[in-house]
Amino acid sequence: MLAQTEAAEFVITRTFDAPRQTLWECFTVPEQMKEWFGPKGSVIIAAAMDFRVGGSYHGAMRDSEGRVMWAKLVYREIIPPQRLVWEHSFSDEAGGLTRHPLAPTWPLKLLSALTLEDAPGDRTKLTLIWSPLDATPQEQATFDAAHDNMRSGWGGSFERLDAYLARTT
Repeated sequence: MLAQTEAAEFVITRTFDAPRQTLWECFTVPEQMKEWFGPKGSVIIAAAMDFRVGGSYHGAMRDSEGRVMWAKLVYREIIPPQRLVWEHSFSDEAGGLTRHPLAPTWPLKLLSALTLEDAPGDRTKLTLIWSPLDATPQEQATFDAAHDNMRSGWGGSFERLDAYLARTT
């Protein structure tokens, strides 16, 4: 069993103009994730999902500079439509775990916990917590130093999610 590393977690919270079920589907339906997931300028070019505890998401993103990066998520906890927990890793095309292609001291695995709560006006408050799993001190330091970049990256993804929700709801 993997252990969560003791250190500062990365936490980001945002409220969206959509009901909780709609936001839940944005994270659990691959066709919807493809429309918004990833930093600004990125495009999802492959996505496969086996959405169950123990199942996984395996996908590829092309960034604004043309680099392709694969990711693998392994689902640990699914409580519709309020909580989703997964292990988040970079991967290769075959689904094997790899190091971050641009940051070799990035933790191999992160624990991601997403919660969705009703907010006034048929809105939803999203909280995402990221923390390294079994990280070395160097990996933990890399993670801790990257909080501003993570906030920017997730912020860009959430701006894309806002735009997607505005087009579809």
